Amino acid sequence: MSAVNNPDRVRDTVREGYAKIARDEGGCCAGTSCCGTSSVSAQIGYDPSELGSLPEGADMGLSCGNPGAIASLMPGETVIDLGSGGGLDIFLAGPKVGPTGRAIGIDMTPDMLSKARAGVASYRDRTGLDNVEFRLGEIEHIPAADATADCVISNCVLNLSPDKPRVWSEIARVLKPGGRAAISDMALLRPLPEDVAGMIDSLIGCISGAVTVDETRAMIEASGLDVVELTPKGEYMKALEQSRDPLYHKIASMLPEGTSPADFVTSLDIKARKPA
Repeated sequence: MSAVNNPDRVRDTVREGYAKIARDEGGCCAGTSCCGTSSVSAQIGYDPSELGSLPEGADMGLSCGNPGAIASLMPGETVIDLGSGGGLDIFLAGPKVGPTGRAIGIDMTPDMLSKARAGVASYRDRTGLDNVEFRLGEIEHIPAADATADCVISNCVLNLSPDKPRVWSEIARVLKPGGRAAISDMALLRPLPEDVAGMIDSLIGCISGAVTVDETRAMIEASGLDVVELTPKGEYMKALEQSRDPLYHKIASMLPEGTSPADFVTSLDIKARKPA
């Protein structure tokens, strides 16, 4: 069984790869953050002024979209971020949910948690808020009680899971009735060539673990959530191409002549809701 088809190997490989990224050891892509670079964030929907106000190291260039922009967070809400990494989306969500709300980041990599937690003091000093926290856990087993979240967000992480149906079931479990999911992830427009799909680098780089848009819809509906909107966003792949990301160009060199990664892969904005 190849590593990308072995659930335990997938978790171990992802944890090890992202631990290296958190420790600034280059990770899986020899000097990039694998899903992009920090310069990509502003090109995929983040406000540069917000990025400039983040704690140092929070924006690690691991985004493929901006889930906070589609989450419509309100004061007093509880938001959970699956695969929170350095804390980018949690630190941006905190001021939106305000002093009576809660922003909770979940990550299975201790080095990522350490990096995110190191930014909490800076966040408190800047905002005057004490409403963010980071918990160790796998997204297939979210460390949160049933029906506690108004919104679940995630940014380029669900594709890394070897058990995506379980993740969607967990999202449905922790959402309150009427709660919503606002997720940016990678999706396939058509199947990848076998040699690309089997690459470990492309797994950690958020490519080979992606599933099709139709498969995403089916998993959401099977979890009991209602699909509100699935929106492919080609801007992310364009930004990767322009960023000279080495993984992007390695994959491009392995594709059939006349095609590019953007013909196979897209960023996908996902909006779903739990019935009231």
